[in-house]
Amino acid sequence: MPDMIRQKVKGEYRMLLQKLLWPRVGICTEDRLYYRMKAPSFRDEGDILRIEQGERVCFDTYFNSVSADKWRRYTAAQNFSLRLKLSGKLRVVLCSRHFINSQSVRAVLAEKVVQADSVQEFCFDFPKGADGMLFFELQALSGNAAYCGGAYECDAAEKDVQPVKIGVDICTFRREPFVMGNIARMRSDILENAASPLHNHLEVFVSDNGQTLDYDKLNSDTVHVVPNANVGGAGGFTRGMIEILKANENGAGVTHVLVMDDDIVLDTDVLLRTYTLLSLRKPEYADVFVGGAMLRLDRPNIQVENGAAWNQGQLISHKANFDLTKVDLCVANELEERHEYNAWWYCCIPIAVVRPDNLPMPIFIRGDDIEYGLRNCKRLVTLNGICVWHEPFESKYSSSMYYYILRNQCIDNSMHCPGYDANALKADLRSQVMGEVNRYRYKNADLLIRGVRDFLKGIDWLEQTDAEALHKEIMAYGYKAQPVDQLDVPFDYSRYLYATKEEEKNKGKLKNLKVKLTRNGWLVPPTRENTVVSMMHMTAYNAYRVQKVLNYDSNSQKGFVTERSKEEYSRCVREMKACMKEIDAQFDAAAQSYRERCGEVRSLDFWKKYLNLDK
Repeated sequence: MPDMIRQKVKGEYRMLLQKLLWPRVGICTEDRLYYRMKAPSFRDEGDILRIEQGERVCFDTYFNSVSADKWRRYTAAQNFSLRLKLSGKLRVVLCSRHFINSQSVRAVLAEKVVQADSVQEFCFDFPKGADGMLFFELQALSGNAAYCGGAYECDAAEKDVQPVKIGVDICTFRREPFVMGNIARMRSDILENAASPLHNHLEVFVSDNGQTLDYDKLNSDTVHVVPNANVGGAGGFTRGMIEILKANENGAGVTHVLVMDDDIVLDTDVLLRTYTLLSLRKPEYADVFVGGAMLRLDRPNIQVENGAAWNQGQLISHKANFDLTKVDLCVANELEERHEYNAWWYCCIPIAVVRPDNLPMPIFIRGDDIEYGLRNCKRLVTLNGICVWHEPFESKYSSSMYYYILRNQCIDNSMHCPGYDANALKADLRSQVMGEVNRYRYKNADLLIRGVRDFLKGIDWLEQTDAEALHKEIMAYGYKAQPVDQLDVPFDYSRYLYATKEEEKNKGKLKNLKVKLTRNGWLVPPTRENTVVSMMHMTAYNAYRVQKVLNYDSNSQKGFVTERSKEEYSRCVREMKACMKEIDAQFDAAAQSYRERCGEVRSLDFWKKYLNLDK
């Protein structure tokens, strides 16, 4: 904690709140997430931004503004100030933005002209009680002006600063480049950097489900890598929690578990912001979860999700597709909504929640983070600048997800959504199965039906199933992408582009009626021999009156072919109807078994047996 403190006066700390960040190669090079200026920016080596005379630089950005309202609501932070390293003659303008009538409104709070022949540190106080999104602007008044970094600070009473130690929990399966890169950054920036405020306040725990990492090379006093069975994210993250609980028995002092995906890009300053937020949190928010937003790795200014609601399986991703280079959206991004969970690409959980009797459910992947959030997350705090970059989900098409998503939706709803009954499940099953049948993806339809049937077997089946063997079986059944030159439908880029816009081009009441009356073309002969569609974004209309479909993934340049088959259509519909009868007969008993006995599969004793840790 002392490294966070600038000075201490009469029981008050002047503390580091947020460092001002820079674009970084290997992290994010989108300048407009950090600062905005009209002229092309010129940066020297060593983080120096040269500003031409008359040019203005604005820091009302995703990473370099302060969400004063959230800091005041959830923490003891008071009296915000700004510390800058500058040279030359500049006008420094302190500002705020508020979201009013669907747009952000800028207000000037104070300004001052400063001058220095060489780099010098200056401090500026925001007015007491300043709220909204706080930021600053720089205007160069000379030709040799430069900005060299800085930080936001705040005051906090000594009694309000709490001890925090974060245990980072990473589950990985053969993602060496990401994992090694993130561990290396945490080592150099924090674990082996005595000047970091997080030094001695962070430990890293890695569960290696693929058992491919070099343990001798990675393990140390602060990095702990263990081999683990391939039991999915649920088993890997739970193993990390178990290791953290074990470390605490030996005096580690971890206060929060940060669950983090293996395939993300992480700026370590995000960890520092999380640590500061937790150190200053008010007593009434002792149980708060801190959630990191997901930004796209391929388009690093686009947000995928900033907290979420379950909505009985019809997920609501808050602030989806926000372009965070837009200042209005940066301000809107801090408007609070009802969160039910944060996905485990970055979710920080109090250790008081991670108890031996309160571990995740053994549901392998897709839904473990949701269920744990529904069970435990009473309040989630998100904050501009706390985020990770992650591969977009359309880069990860897998037939196996159809099995896991619907099966685990049933499990999660049975415990947390009593209004979700047999009729609701039958409606979901019909909608999803027919959606896949109309795309000629009959294997996906089979996996949906199998997922429901496995849920209907109740919690005894889940407890006794070999998850690794089941996963291999599910993976083997689904569609496999192959190089397109090995497939019997040729790739045609113009047809692929057309298919991505086909549904939009063919909108209209008459055409919609035609599709409905012909059951998406099944009642009339095909008129096209083949087409090429997006593997991830294909719609049922893309297959309307087509004989063969090449499902193409532009990232891997691979695909698989599906074909119109009335026999397969009839078989899938028969299986779906049979499954619906099973739902009528078995749903209530299955749901009751999960509701009443879920504690059996969330205990440390169960997980030790499940992970073969007793041997």
